[in-house]
Amino acid sequence: MPTAPPTRCTDPECHEYATHNGRCDNHQRTPWAGREDKAARYGISSGRWATLKRKVIARDHGCCYRCGADQGDTPEDTFVLDHVIPISEGGARTDLDNLGLLCPSCDVTKSRAEALRGAERARARAHNRLR
Repeated sequence: MPTAPPTRCTDPECHEYATHNGRCDNHQRTPWAGREDKAARYGISSGRWATLKRKVIARDHGCCYRCGADQGDTPEDTFVLDHVIPISEGGARTDLDNLGLLCPSCDVTKSRAEALRGAERARARAHNRLR
């Protein structure tokens, strides 16, 4: 099966061959560059976020709200503070009823599910714009 010939990097000053996404190794984009930090996204300072996390840990006794795993002897930063109902789906930003602890495995599972739902909403919006 024939393959495409190598192409040059899309950077106008570069004469190297592209290795990934049209760019050479020296001009690859930085992952998540320009992404807002938590304070800008949620309107919550890091100190306020830490205070909310301490309150949720005390309320839930350091247990994951999805699987019940106990934080136990693990460092406090392994469990993450999570919005039960994502803000993008109408959840409250700082309401303690909408915040809970997640263990790392549940965090990955929930994040993937939320990403799929978000992609589905984006596809639906794009489909509706084309109509």
